[in-house]
Amino acid sequence: MNVIEITDQLSLVDETPLDLHFLAINAQETAAAFIAAGTAANTVRSYRSALTYWSAWLQLRYGQALGDAPLPPAVAMQFVLDHLARPLEHGDWAHLLPPSIDTALVAARVKAKPGPLAFNTVTHRLAVLGKWHRINGWDNPCEDPALKTLLREARKAQSRHGVSVRKKTAMVIEPLQALLASCDDGVRGIRDRALLLLAWSGGGRRRSEVIGLRVEDLRRLDANTWLYALGVTKTDTGGVRREKPLQGPAAQALAAWLAVAPADQGPLFRRLYKGGRVGSAGLSGDQIARIVKRRAALAGLDGDWAAHSLRSGFVTEAGRQGVPLGEVMAMTEHRSVSTVMGYFQAGSLLGSRASQLLPTVQPLHDEGPEDC
Repeated sequence: MNVIEITDQLSLVDETPLDLHFLAINAQETAAAFIAAGTAANTVRSYRSALTYWSAWLQLRYGQALGDAPLPPAVAMQFVLDHLARPLEHGDWAHLLPPSIDTALVAARVKAKPGPLAFNTVTHRLAVLGKWHRINGWDNPCEDPALKTLLREARKAQSRHGVSVRKKTAMVIEPLQALLASCDDGVRGIRDRALLLLAWSGGGRRRSEVIGLRVEDLRRLDANTWLYALGVTKTDTGGVRREKPLQGPAAQALAAWLAVAPADQGPLFRRLYKGGRVGSAGLSGDQIARIVKRRAALAGLDGDWAAHSLRSGFVTEAGRQGVPLGEVMAMTEHRSVSTVMGYFQAGSLLGSRASQLLPTVQPLHDEGPEDC
């Protein structure tokens, strides 16, 4: 079944006004289902925008709420058709979301700008919808074979027309060193160096894990070795403390940060104010991302850098250096081999003999012009 055939099978319904108050309440109640299921608070915050968008789109498209009943696969398929651009015959692109609904979503500030969404954004929102259904014990509409076919064909169509699925640039060791070089010996530089090295060397930590670290989670073994304890994470919500090592330059940078910002308890990485004064409040996830972007800009690096660049870069660099996959996953706490393998294989292939089968050819000396 192709995209056009699926489009023909779906009927559009009358548009309804968007009730912003109801939208906020509905999205909050839906997010509460994740909290009740023990989902980490930082993860719930990232899901809330997706749930808000689902609630708004459903109101406008179908006149219904994201409420007490499961959604049929046809609705999830319509979501894809509404938001993924597909190529037309003469090089133009189209998506099925009516302009009036598009405008209303932007006006409600649940959508940044008119037009189609990126493939990654669509698949993330489908994943959130699927998790919400599983929490409620309902059949997941995103597991429908026709929807999977639609997504597969849509991705192929975009790839054939030069639209790549964007991933954040992986921060392997060379760009990491460039970021570290931008950190001076002032309080901000000391903090940022410690943060970058812990997040990278400490196992490619997610930004939610970095901001969740507290001073009391640390244990020093010697001058070059610290242990830090993780509790609740995205993939482990049991709260069992699991210690990870921090050694060498990362351990030294952490010690330097604690020397200029001593504390017995509280957030490990805290906000700074004018004059280099260290506050008591911890950094937010958005601030972690801004630190990475700011340091990349100071280092003059090209690329799409974000907090996730530290995580993907750690895995990629481990592949480059031939670290066994099991050891990498023990540090990162990835649960899915398929999730981590894309980065790991990309790194390991850089040093693979299979990518260097052709021997280096020495350039020919210029012996002057000859007839062709």
